[in-house]
Amino acid sequence: MDYSHTDAELIRQPIGYWSWAAYKAVVTRTRAALAELGTTQPQWWVLAQVARADTPKTGAEISHLLRNYLDTGPEAMESEIDATIKAGWIVQDPDGRLSLTPEGRAFFEQAAALQDDLWTERHAGVSDEEYLTTMKVLQRFIHNTGGRAWHH
Repeated sequence: MDYSHTDAELIRQPIGYWSWAAYKAVVTRTRAALAELGTTQPQWWVLAQVARADTPKTGAEISHLLRNYLDTGPEAMESEIDATIKAGWIVQDPDGRLSLTPEGRAFFEQAAALQDDLWTERHAGVSDEEYLTTMKVLQRFIHNTGGRAWHH
């Protein structure tokens, strides 16, 4: 890989720009790939939460869990949950608990395989040690600036 700057130049580069650029590249690629399957990234988050839950959750519980994923408020996540129900991927029982339909399970597995492929693509040439160091450094930047980050 060709780097855009020498080490001496890179050490003085702003983390805000580079973390934003990495975020934008990763999210843009992920969303485009999911769109090719016919879904959105928030709908994938919903499907993954329903598929991987130890016990069935309600839409409100999933919306609360994913509350920090969208900056547009809880209504947006509720709309994405509704879209997964309308697509026939998820059903809601009388108690409001969500579960995958057989079509939803098949679609989830297809989308999960895509996510695995995207993970491999992103991590090409990056060792586990480098990745772990990067994650710890980003967490330290967040801590040092008084920010707060949470991810399940």
